[in-house]
Amino acid sequence: MSERAAEGPGTDLLAVYERALPEVYGYLVARCGQRAVAEELTSETFMAAVDAVRRGTTVGVPWLIGVARHKLVDHWRRQAREERSLRAVGDEVAPEEDPWDVQLDAVRARDALAQLGPHHRAALTLRYLDDLPVPEVAALLGRTVHATEALLVRARSAFRRVYTAGGGAHA
Repeated sequence: MSERAAEGPGTDLLAVYERALPEVYGYLVARCGQRAVAEELTSETFMAAVDAVRRGTTVGVPWLIGVARHKLVDHWRRQAREERSLRAVGDEVAPEEDPWDVQLDAVRARDALAQLGPHHRAALTLRYLDDLPVPEVAALLGRTVHATEALLVRARSAFRRVYTAGGGAHA
């Protein structure tokens, strides 16, 4: 029996951890913009990996990124529920559907995204940063496709308002 085989799945997971940690953390911090949240979600992701390995699942970087995506969506859902419990939801005005063709400043865009509610942030991140199709975004958010399309329209409008209030886009 080889030394590696004798070491078992714990050693395999440690090797995956060392390779995947920067990618998983980088994925999360790029999407949430908050180091403490990214660290917490990275920890939750690897705890899920430990449980999966105990059940005999083979984990790798793509599997971990998928789990991280779900952890981030769960975080935004929790945050949205907390915000709803703190304030009554006001009536939302139906946004216009005009396309917004401008070049965005990455730092300002990240700041604008951070100012949005978690439901808008989640929808925009999954759709435009992760480049997921609307049906997949809907499945991750637990919404219908139609409701997700409406959410994306509202989220784009909210993003546009916050972004342009910050001094306009760079051409």
